[in-house]
Amino acid sequence: MGATATLSEAGLVAEPGQETTCTVTVRNAGQVVDQFAIDVVGDASGWATAEPATVNLMPGETGTVTVRFAPPRSSDVPAGPVPFGVRVFSSEDPAGSVVEEGTVELGASTEVTAEVVPAKVEGSSKADFEVAVDNRGNRPVAVELSPLDPEDELDFRLERTRADLAPGTAAFVRMRARPRKRFLRGPSVRHRFQVFVVTDGAEPLKTEGTMVQRQLLPKWLLPALAALLVLLLALVTLWFTVLRPAVKSAAREAAEEQNHEIVKAAQDAGAGADQAQKKADQAKQNSEQAMKAVGLTPPGDNPAPPGAGPGSGPVPSRAANAAADGTPTDFRVAADAKIDSNVNRFAEFPYSLPDATKTLVITDLVLQNPRGDTGTLRLLRDSGDTKSVLLEVGLGNFRDLDHHWLQAWRFRPGEKIVLAVSCQNPPDRGHCTPSVSFSGRVE
Repeated sequence: MGATATLSEAGLVAEPGQETTCTVTVRNAGQVVDQFAIDVVGDASGWATAEPATVNLMPGETGTVTVRFAPPRSSDVPAGPVPFGVRVFSSEDPAGSVVEEGTVELGASTEVTAEVVPAKVEGSSKADFEVAVDNRGNRPVAVELSPLDPEDELDFRLERTRADLAPGTAAFVRMRARPRKRFLRGPSVRHRFQVFVVTDGAEPLKTEGTMVQRQLLPKWLLPALAALLVLLLALVTLWFTVLRPAVKSAAREAAEEQNHEIVKAAQDAGAGADQAQKKADQAKQNSEQAMKAVGLTPPGDNPAPPGAGPGSGPVPSRAANAAADGTPTDFRVAADAKIDSNVNRFAEFPYSLPDATKTLVITDLVLQNPRGDTGTLRLLRDSGDTKSVLLEVGLGNFRDLDHHWLQAWRFRPGEKIVLAVSCQNPPDRGHCTPSVSFSGRVE
């Protein structure tokens, strides 16, 4: 056995910022001269020292070492029992080293600070502050906040009036101040106020702030109104002196010129109509004479049978013409694509006509991306064996985008139109949900 150690006091009491001591008696229990290193281990090692740190002892000889404990006044060292150990290390017989254990009862310290942030705020009808409360002691505390306006000109509203703070933590309580009286114009008024922070077992803290109350009307409003009035007067003067006479003169000249052109066109049309009527009458007369010469009766000489007459033959209808052009159609294809880190991988959403024997003609389309998704959108032609890209656009480049084709897209019977989307949204944005609305006809 290399050494023995005995503490003079195993239970100590210390106050933050003060010092307390105990002694440890070290005895050389070995058979040779030995050097012993003494230090403190455990939670108290950061603020405890041994003096002297080493002792040299003959066999059977004892020595006394003083251990000093100086706990700092800090929230890093909480109040309550702090275990420690005094280690005596033998240089000649390391296996014979010993550790003597004890406890330091650390007293509680209360240190609370408070501040109004910012200290001064300007506003016409309200001002927002924060009351910052810091617990720099070594025990938990509960604080209560109470604002006070010595001149009773402000109303206060606190987010909360009580806060519980652990050692080394801070609380920020939002506070809004409103003046009880307001004014449209005039110089700014300073309202000083106080906030009291009450802590159990400590004197109330007082911190101060200031609200600078401004007039309700912005300072720039009157100059802006004056400038606007001057501009309006200038525009009115310009209109009545320059623009209105010029507009009237130009309108009069244009009307006279248009009237002249209308009269001339009417005269030309009348002359042409008279000449055409004369030619038609001459042609009719020649035709009747020719039919009589060969023994036929001219059409005008026979009574028309019932139901017969000009216009009685089949006339193509407007509906028939419309049917020849196809049936109008419009539809919408919406995507719901998952997020994919591979920009070359696309989720596909196809559309095909219910009647596979018809031809689909697309003349207009509207791309919609209302949520501002990120990625790539493609429109494909699916011909069964092959797919071809008709349109490709980045989702980040539009919210609503119209396309009107002079040369329409034609999808033969059996072909599909495919909406393909590669979604690169951030994880918190979720799926990409663009859509395409199509307009055209079915033939």
